[in-house]
Amino acid sequence: MEYPLKGECQCGNVSYALYAAPLMVMACHCRECQKLSTSPFSITAVVDAKDISFTGELQSWERIAESGNRNRALFCPNCGNRIYHFNPDAPETVKLKLKPVNIAQSQLFEPQAHVWVSEKVGWYQLPQDVKVFLKQPF
Repeated sequence: MEYPLKGECQCGNVSYALYAAPLMVMACHCRECQKLSTSPFSITAVVDAKDISFTGELQSWERIAESGNRNRALFCPNCGNRIYHFNPDAPETVKLKLKPVNIAQSQLFEPQAHVWVSEKVGWYQLPQDVKVFLKQPF
């Protein structure tokens, strides 16, 4: 894989450069991620904050997760694409939502684990070869 990898929102207002592989990639099946992705789960790439840079105007909103942690989401104010989220009390990692769309980079974002499967839709079949967690593992 050649770095930096680059990605941008649908309208191109927000872009990023990723300088190293994600620490972990998860498919989250919680109801909040189902709403976010308008699909059975969302893919989250956990990235060391020092390994990514963002350009462009971002807006944010925040909610409290079931764990009690704050979850601040940043998104493009023009097209609405979610770019990333993070816990303001633990800013050393970001949870990248917007992935590059180059097919050569797609395997880098294949989930290593499925989390919150306690809220999984009934018709989705989990892959056999990945870790599965009923809720958040950490």
